[in-house]
This record gives sequence, C-alpha cells and structure tokens, in this order.
Amino acid sequence: MSGLILKNHLASTYSKQPPDVIACVKEEALRSMNDPHPLIRSTAGTLITTLVSVGGLQSWPQVIPQLIQSLTTHDPYLLQGTFDALKKICEDSKDDLEDDSFVNVLDELIPKFIQFFSHPHPKIRSLALHCANQFISNQSRAFMNHIDEFLRALFALADDSSKEVVKLVCSAFVFLVEVRVDILLPHMPNIIEYILLRTQDADEATALEACEFWLSLSDAPLCFQVLSGYLDRLIPVLVRGMKYSESDLALLSNDLDNDSHVPDKDSDIKPRFHKPRNRMQGDDDDDDDDEYVSNWTLRKCSAAALDVLANIFHSEILQYLLPTTKEYLLSQDWCYRESAILVLGAIAEGCMNDMVPYLPDLCTIFIKALADPKPLIRSIACWTLSRYANWIVGQPHDQYLRPLVGELLNRILDTNKRVQESACSAFATLEEEAGTDLCPYLDHILQTLVTALGQYQHKNLIILYDAIGTLADSVGHNLYKKDYEDLLMPALFTKWNNLRDDDKDLFPLLECLSSVATALGIGFLPYCAPVFNRCVTLVEKTIQQSMANAQQPELYEQPDKDFMVVSLDLLSGIAEGLGNHIEPLMANSNLVTLLHQCAQDQQPDVRQSTFALLGDLTKVCFAHIKPQVAAFMSVLAQNLSSPNISVCNNAIWAIGEICMQMGEEMQPYASLFIQPLVEIINRQNAPKTLHENAAITIGRLGYVCPREISSFLPLFIRAWCLSLRNIRDNEEKDSAFRGICNVITLNPQGVMNEFLFFCDAVASWNNPKDDLKQKFYSILVAFKTEVGEEAWNKFWTQCPPMLRNRLNSHCRYCCAAVVATPHASSAHYQRICLLPSVRPSARSLYCLSSSLYLRLPSHFLSTRRPFGMQPSLLPPESRDLPTPGLIEYVTEKPTRIHLTHTRTGTHTHIRPFFARLLFRRFFCYCHTSHTPAHTQTISSFSLLIVPQFLVVFLCTRKN
Repeated sequence: MSGLILKNHLASTYSKQPPDVIACVKEEALRSMNDPHPLIRSTAGTLITTLVSVGGLQSWPQVIPQLIQSLTTHDPYLLQGTFDALKKICEDSKDDLEDDSFVNVLDELIPKFIQFFSHPHPKIRSLALHCANQFISNQSRAFMNHIDEFLRALFALADDSSKEVVKLVCSAFVFLVEVRVDILLPHMPNIIEYILLRTQDADEATALEACEFWLSLSDAPLCFQVLSGYLDRLIPVLVRGMKYSESDLALLSNDLDNDSHVPDKDSDIKPRFHKPRNRMQGDDDDDDDDEYVSNWTLRKCSAAALDVLANIFHSEILQYLLPTTKEYLLSQDWCYRESAILVLGAIAEGCMNDMVPYLPDLCTIFIKALADPKPLIRSIACWTLSRYANWIVGQPHDQYLRPLVGELLNRILDTNKRVQESACSAFATLEEEAGTDLCPYLDHILQTLVTALGQYQHKNLIILYDAIGTLADSVGHNLYKKDYEDLLMPALFTKWNNLRDDDKDLFPLLECLSSVATALGIGFLPYCAPVFNRCVTLVEKTIQQSMANAQQPELYEQPDKDFMVVSLDLLSGIAEGLGNHIEPLMANSNLVTLLHQCAQDQQPDVRQSTFALLGDLTKVCFAHIKPQVAAFMSVLAQNLSSPNISVCNNAIWAIGEICMQMGEEMQPYASLFIQPLVEIINRQNAPKTLHENAAITIGRLGYVCPREISSFLPLFIRAWCLSLRNIRDNEEKDSAFRGICNVITLNPQGVMNEFLFFCDAVASWNNPKDDLKQKFYSILVAFKTEVGEEAWNKFWTQCPPMLRNRLNSHCRYCCAAVVATPHASSAHYQRICLLPSVRPSARSLYCLSSSLYLRLPSHFLSTRRPFGMQPSLLPPESRDLPTPGLIEYVTEKPTRIHLTHTRTGTHTHIRPFFARLLFRRFFCYCHTSHTPAHTQTISSFSLLIVPQFLVVFLCTRKN
C-alpha cells in the first residue's frame, strides 16, 4: 500500500522532488524486483514505469540496460520482477522506446523477448509475449527486423499449455492482421483453422481474443477472398457465441428485476460529451451498434463480427445462419430465443435486401417479443426492431408501424430500466426513419414521453431527452400545436428549473430544448426569454471563469466549457426557430460581445458553436451583428485555416450568410476570404460538405462582389462545379449559382477551359427559377458565340446524352438558338417546326414529318422574344407553315409502329423504342412515307420537350 501511495505522490509531484529523493526511489525500486512476494515485485515495477513515464526515458537512460542485464539472471523472482517492469514500460512508454535515440536498446530487447517465448515457466512466456506484442501495431523498425523469428516462435506457442499464453497468441494474430496481413497471407489457412478452434475455446477470455481476429480481418481488402471458403464453419460458430453465457447472466443479474424505481448509482452512468452544433450536412455516426459496444464480451464481439461479415458477404451467409436461427427462435430456452433475435438484428444492415421475404413474419415475432416476460428478450427485441425500422416504415402503417409504435411506447414505460433504455434508443431510431409519418401518433407519443420524464432515473433520463429531441427534429413544425406545447413544455421546464447552472445534466436537456425550440418556431416564444437569458448567463460565467483561470491558475480551476458550447447551441436553435422574433431578446443582451470573445477561444468546439450561432443570428437579426462585423471578419478569416474541419466549415457558412446581408458592403472583405476559400475547395480528401459550403460561400461572394472574385475564377471553377453538382435545389444553391454567373459574365475566359464542368453543374438543377435559367442561357449563347458554330457543334456532340437532356430542359427558350440547331453541312436542312407540347397518351402522339407544318402566328416572334427566341435564328420558310394534324396510334407490331395523320391521311411508321422514348432527346432512324411515289429517309431526329413547346428538328436527305 505504501508503494502505491508513493507512486501516486510521485506522479503528481515528480518535478518538485529533489534529485537525491528520485535517485533513492529508483535504487530501492530496482532492488525490490527480486522480492519473494509477488505484490511487492509488482509494486516495484509500477514505481519504475511511473518514474519513466513522468520523467521520460532520457531522465533515466540506464534503466533499460539494467533491466536487460537482469534478464540473464537465474533468480526466478528477479526474472519475473524484471519482466513485470518491462511489461509496464512497454505498455506506457513504447513510443519513447521507438525513438531514434533508443533504437539500439529496442534492437536488443526484441530478440530477448522472442528468446524467452520458449522459457519453461509459463508466466515468463506470457510476459515476454505480452512485451513483444506491444510493438506490432506501430510496426517499429526493430520489431519488423525480427518478424520472421517472431512468427516462428509464435507458431510454436500456438498449442501452449498456458491459457494466458494462448490468449496472447491470438492477440498477436489480431495485431498482425490489422497492420501486416500480407505477412500472414502464406500461413492464412492454418491461422484461420487455429482461430476457428480458439473462438470456441472453453476459456471465455481466449475465445473473446480469438473472436477479435474476425473483426480485424474484416477490415482487410482480401477478407472476401480469404474467408469465402470458411463461412459454412465460421458463421455457426459466431451464432453460437451470441448466446448469453453463465458469466454474462451473473453480471446481468441486476438487469433481470423490476428496478425502474431504484435510483441509479454514479457508476451506472457513463461519461457523456456534448456534440457541438455543426453546419455540415451529413450523417452522424450511427448509434445502432450500442447493443454490443459497452461491457465487451464474447457475445457482443460475435455479434459485431457477424454484422461486419454480413456487410461483406451479404446473402451468402444466410444459408449457414437461417436454419440455426429458426431453431433457436422456436426453442423453449429463452436464452436461445434471445440470441436468435440478436443474430437477426446483427445481419440487418448487410442482408436487408435478402431478408425482405422473411420480414413480414419476423417483424410480427419481434413485436410480439416486446411483451415477453423476460426483460432481456424485451430489450433485444427493441434493438433488433430498430435495425429494421427503415423497412417497417415503408410498409402499410396499420400492419407494422402502428403496432410497433404502441408496443415501443409501452416498453418506454417498462418496469425494467434496461428495457426502458433499449426502448428509448429504438424509438429514437424509429423517429429518424419515420419522420412525419409519426404525426398521427403524436398525442400518444408525447403523453408517454412526458410520463417517462416523471418516472425515469438519472441514466435513462439522458436517453429520454435524446428521444424527445429526435422527435422534434423528425416531425419538425408538426410539433407546433397548442395541445402538444401545453403537454411537453411544462414537463421539460420542471426539469430545467430543478437543475443548477453547474449541473452537467443541463447538457442533454439543453440539446433537447434546442431541437424543440427549432421545431416549435414561434410556438417557443412564451418560453424563450428565461431560456435565452440563462444561456447568455452560462456563456458569460464560463468566459469569466476561463479568464480568471488564465490569470491565476493556482486559485481558479479551468471551467468546463461544455456549458458554454451547449448554451450556444441552444441559442442557435432558438434563433432558427423564432426567426426575427428573437430581436427583442437580442436588443437587451450583450450576446454579440460575448460571441466575439467566444470566437477567439482556444477550444475548437467553442468556436465551432460560436460560428454556427453567428450565422443564425446573421440570418434573422443582422442589425445587431453589423456594428461589430468588422471585428468578426478577421476572426472568421483566421479560422479558415483551422485544422479542425468543423470549425473551418462553420466559419465558411457564417461568411456566406454575412455576404447575403452585407451586399456590396462586403467588397472590402472579399480579399480576406477568397484565397483561403480557393485553397479549401481544391483541397484533396477534404469532406464533401466542406467543399460544398466553400463553393456556396464563393458563389455568394460572387453574388455581392463579382469583380473582386472574377480574377480567381480559373483557379476554382472546376472544383466549384464538382462540389455543387450533387446538392439539392435550395436557396443557398440558388444564390451561389447566381454569383458564379455574375463572375463568369465579368470573366468569361476564366471558364472556357472548364465549360463542360459548368454545363454539368447547371444540369444538376431540377427546377431553377426562370431568371436563373435566363442567366444560364446567356452564358451558353456567349460561349457559342465565342467558340464559333463548328466548335460549338463539336462540343455539343461530345456532351453525354443525359447532360444534353438536362441542359435542354434548363435552357428551354434558347433551344433553337443554341442547343440543337442542325447544320447545313451535315445534311439538307429541311425546316424547323414548333407546336404546343402535350403529354403523350397511350392512344395519341404529336409527331412531325417533312410534309407537315405549323403556321406560326404573326405575333408569335415578338411576344416570345423575351424568352430568348430570336427571329433571325429561324429559317424564313418556318414563318408561314400549315397547321399540323393529330397523328393517331393505329397498330403496333414487333418491328414498327404505324401512325396515320388524321387530316392528310399520311402514313408514318417508327420503331417501337422510338415511341417509348419520344419525349426524350435521342437519335434514331425511321421511314416516312408521304405519297406512294415519293419516299424520304429521315437520317436523324433531335427532339426536345419544354413546357410551352415541343421542338423537333428534321435533317433529311432525298432517296
């Protein structure tokens, strides 16, 4: 005990100790390594590694040579004490040992470790192997120099009599397959056979270590190739490993009771960290695997391995899994039934498509299992149903969703705390999948969640807050209903009022309220003042405490800045939900001044949340930001080079929002941002959402100050187009494209070499506004004019068909002028024809041939001119053409379709695929017969659909 007290004292006061005291401790610790008592030897080793850890190997360079010298002893106590010390040093200070200054020491140590693999005493063998294993993951040079000797000695230990040694052999294979699977490849069949055997070992610790091998191997690219031949044996082993063992059940004995009334102990509650608000669009890490993450066991490792293998082999594993699982589901032993439900949940993601035929029956079984007398079955049924939530939501709601919602809500009020936890987590997943499909059940849902707020103990209350927040995120403004507000808000505010400002339970509650505030919108107005003021107070207190700590660290502790982060995030939620109704609150607060201080904080997540709030406030009450906008600009510019992606991303987003409010007043600041933004958008391997936000902000800079941006256009236009080609239509995209069009207008040469990418980005729009289409058209016309007719046609024919289709759609008023004007040199240009477009029906089509014409009204050209149709571009003969008749569907044969013009009796036949694709742009061959004596072959049709007109160009040649 005294040795451990000395260790703890040295760890905290090492730098203050006199050198002679440290020297004395070192000497006594080395002398105690040969003590007959194992506990004293172990304490000596702990003292030695503590001195090395806090002082560094440089402060005690003699220690490793002294320990190496002790390895030559014949004293079994000294040998064990030496290895115990080396084990702890290798664990705690291996990076120091791998430093170049100690490379010779490690070159001597590794062969020594391998030499002791064959020592007659199992304790020494296990300690030596444990020491050597520490250097696999880093692939240290000294270790890799001896890899062949290590493998030979490792294989020799495979059937060792010591369970600890066998477990460490499995560990070595796990480490090796993670970093150098290529070295194992020649031996892989034997290794797989060995690990298969050890995964079924009677010793659970050995089986667990062996099972880790399958998880590690699944990350290797050659997993599919290596494991394909072993699935028939491996999958059943994993399935059997997913059944609760006796030791599992002993540890879970408390989870088998009706314990919802029992207060949680502090040890029951895991540390929790707040995720700061991020303006990146993207999925957060899933929590779906929570069921087999905590309290790692063979059962959970087997489930995790089955999960990843299902994602690699998909349907191939089902033939080896379903028969056993079906047998387990029908078992009288509840442990087998529980494991079967876990198995089916584990494979959900990887085998979803192939499981669909079984899901109607299985989901009925799972929902029924929610009411099973055994709490652990109820719990696992919740988790497995959450894994199939996406499929359930897609089925008729009365069949699965309605009963599932009802049963999960019952389980949320379960008398067992473990079931409550699983039900809340599962319901949060269902909320995300179902979204507004849950609206018909909102009253029941809210009644249940509010009841749970009054019943839950500490740990599950945190999960319940998440479920309420996720519900608000999922149903959005559908939560804004007086009855719902009156039910939910008093319950949340009871919790809110009962928590002190320094209570960390505020974190999940603040996150929950942030989502609720956003969903309720102005419905949150009656509650916003106390929340707003408390959040501002929390931010201000944290800043004051941080400043005090910086000035007098010996008197004041560093504050927990999560209080500030969650407060900033809730303020963002309020701003987003209330919009400009937040104005009176801002007018009476110093929040903007506090924000500027937060923006300079050293902690990245503080700045991340600060910039998110800055952007939100800019959107809804810029008048309060504008007086200090110059101060924010320099801070935002500095954070564009932040190594923290989320900080950089939120700064970019805030700059874009400020652009839209500042207008031309942004010009003095454009030079601050454009160069860093160009660097970011061209950065390789950056997250997609970072590129997207950078592109939007560059576009917005171009919208308000295009002249300052135009010279940079060639440096970013390709990356800009690639970044925005896949985002959905929205106001941010609209403003970005307007900006880039402004920039291109000023510097058309800057886009010339990348014009195809610009066209591709334009084609990404589904429904751009008419004035934006006009901008696209103007740029296309300018490009055609610049490159000339021949180069344009060459460019156009090289565009992919889908791209041509989309451009045709978005530049509908310039079709005749730009998109598909046939050219006289390629064929005889017959004429251009237009007629009102209609949807084709099963019995009728509009079609044109060279003998059918459309009379254009005399006022047509002038009235349509604003839409981009230039009279000079239409051939003279097209200005006075007879009106076409309707061509009716007559017969269909395998090779062609006959069409008859109802007014003239003219016959036409076309291939069936042409009829199916008539309302798409394409090229085909067809024959048109106008009279029995005169036939033409139409060499190509170029067809385009627009809302006002169907435009058909005919290029023909005489027979």
